[in-house]
Amino acid sequence: MTDPAPGSTTRENPAADDPHLWLEDVTGDDALEWVHARNAETTATYTERPRFLALRDEIREALDADDRIPYVRRRGEYLYNFWRDAQHPRGLWRRTTLAEYRTATPDWDVLIDVDALAEAEDENWVWQGAAVLRPELDRCLVELSRGGADATVVREFDLRRREFVADGFGLPEAKSSVSWIDADHIYVGTDTGEGSLTDSGYPRVVQRWRRGTPLAEAETVFEGKPDDVSVRAFHDPTEGWERDFVRRNIEFYRSELYLLSGGRLTRVDVPDDAVASVHREWLLVRTRTPWGEHPAGALLAARFDEFMAGDRTMTVLFEPDAHTSLDYYAWTRHHLILGTLHDVKTRLRVLTPDGDTWRDEPLAGLPDVGTVDLVDTEPDADDEFLLEVTGFTQPSSLVRGIVDAAGGGEREPLKQAPARFDADGLTTEQHFAVSADGTRIPYFVVRRAGAEPGPTLLGGYGGFEVSQTPYYSAVIGRAWLARGGTYVLANIRGGGEYGPDWHNQAIKEHRHRVYEDFAAVARDLSERDITTPARLGIQGGSNGGLLMGVMLTRYPELFGAIVCQVPLLDMRRYHLLLAGASWMAEYGDPDDPEQWSYIGAYSPYHHVRSGQPYPPLLMLTSTRDDRVHPGHARKMVARLLAEGYSPDDVRYYENVEGGHGGAADNAQLAFKSALAYEFLWERLGG
Repeated sequence: MTDPAPGSTTRENPAADDPHLWLEDVTGDDALEWVHARNAETTATYTERPRFLALRDEIREALDADDRIPYVRRRGEYLYNFWRDAQHPRGLWRRTTLAEYRTATPDWDVLIDVDALAEAEDENWVWQGAAVLRPELDRCLVELSRGGADATVVREFDLRRREFVADGFGLPEAKSSVSWIDADHIYVGTDTGEGSLTDSGYPRVVQRWRRGTPLAEAETVFEGKPDDVSVRAFHDPTEGWERDFVRRNIEFYRSELYLLSGGRLTRVDVPDDAVASVHREWLLVRTRTPWGEHPAGALLAARFDEFMAGDRTMTVLFEPDAHTSLDYYAWTRHHLILGTLHDVKTRLRVLTPDGDTWRDEPLAGLPDVGTVDLVDTEPDADDEFLLEVTGFTQPSSLVRGIVDAAGGGEREPLKQAPARFDADGLTTEQHFAVSADGTRIPYFVVRRAGAEPGPTLLGGYGGFEVSQTPYYSAVIGRAWLARGGTYVLANIRGGGEYGPDWHNQAIKEHRHRVYEDFAAVARDLSERDITTPARLGIQGGSNGGLLMGVMLTRYPELFGAIVCQVPLLDMRRYHLLLAGASWMAEYGDPDDPEQWSYIGAYSPYHHVRSGQPYPPLLMLTSTRDDRVHPGHARKMVARLLAEGYSPDDVRYYENVEGGHGGAADNAQLAFKSALAYEFLWERLGG
């Protein structure tokens, strides 16, 4: 897919009188001249300072460290890893065996050197992943993007010959969807011209493409509607359970799953806001709203063939309560691993089908601290799993296990990351703030025991049912905690910390609760003498960048500095820019006057006023972000400057590369991070 023309829309332009609309022209000469001028002001002020240089170098050292954990995914006999370091800033895709991985210095077989490829082809390639053909495991579909954008180029790669396949499957740059059927066929959705994409810019049509034939001759499998988010098809190659499916994503939280058999599509008849998945004989359904007698946030199971034949008998595998929600789940060969959150603390269980019942046991042999994330399972092969155990002051460890029905089995510490900062004397506390409607909002505080109120950094997200859990960050540790700062992570509504209801309470017309929750945490920090408003900084990106914009314009008295990254800010036009239409299930439709009445009540771009006590702002974005348009950040800063706010207090930096992540390699990430922390230390004091 090629990006829409700058400022182009699929609907009538609702902001033709916007004086800063020209900044939506992503690569226009005038817009880039403005960007370069703002960048020059910011870099001239901050980047030659000794503290900035120290921050940058310390962060880069941690990002490039050779003794980081090389996280892996198992495919057959090999463990695959993507690795960046100082010598390979764009990265190496490589693999090794489990026996080698157990050693201190594994012997890695490099498959693709992205730096060498980028130099040979004179392209700024950024790795976006590879889909390996199952069960043969001898081919893969590699995705590379220019500068870190979501749009990728797809190429077939031979894992045995270690080379790209001449005349193999390949697609030009687009927001494509590809998946293997067998060695000679793939499912593909991509930009093939008019009508092939949804209003959100993702595939609307999915085709079955045979090797050696033009894409134009590929068989159409399914067509969605223009206002769908996307469609895709995929093949399940599990031996004895081979099936094909089509998923139509109607909205961000609504989809339809179809079984494709003999050219016929049969819908899997579950609520369209539930998440359905199939593994061997089992259908799993995770509810987002109540379904019959089952509450939101439940996980249900049925035998797939019997369900498709009309039997609606469901077994309850998990039901939430006031303190516990389902975070994730994944199959091994014979078992289902559940990760739950109890007041935002991880608990794991093992469920095993046994005839018409399921055995349910705790997953034993793991430390009862921090956050435990599931890294990988290999459900086609065995009952192996990989888990990451981490916490704010606990360096990550990687644990391999073999699970049995009793929750026991083999446990093996595979890798342990070293400490990247001095955590001696640091404590982690959990508190609860009371929001405007009386809801208790949890948050974590990491600080020195007995610390006086001082510089504090508060982070949050509050959207798309994304949970914020404790994690070890060398960047936060070195740049903030080790220098005496306090770090706070808020678990506001809009996330998934207490299941889908925690999210559903804060979408569309209830969006104000996200911002009331975050403001409540900020006030609670002052009431507990953890910090003061003048010494409280906040940082967030994407939907969290929208959160920062609302805090700036609605609650400026609560904060001393704001770092706003790759944000949504113009909520009148967000649905017209890049992938914005796909998020209307979260925020609402600004073209509907009734919905605009509540969206417009918080849209940061429309609430900028002169003469307000706005705290200093640093805005960070990326030219190559093709998910959240950089025009949001550009226009917000332009409006603030036009309303008379000093350039000294409204700082801007736009990275040329990086996509929605804001950085294409560790050098860019270290630079951008150091800029943010130098700004925060300057404004909050140290």
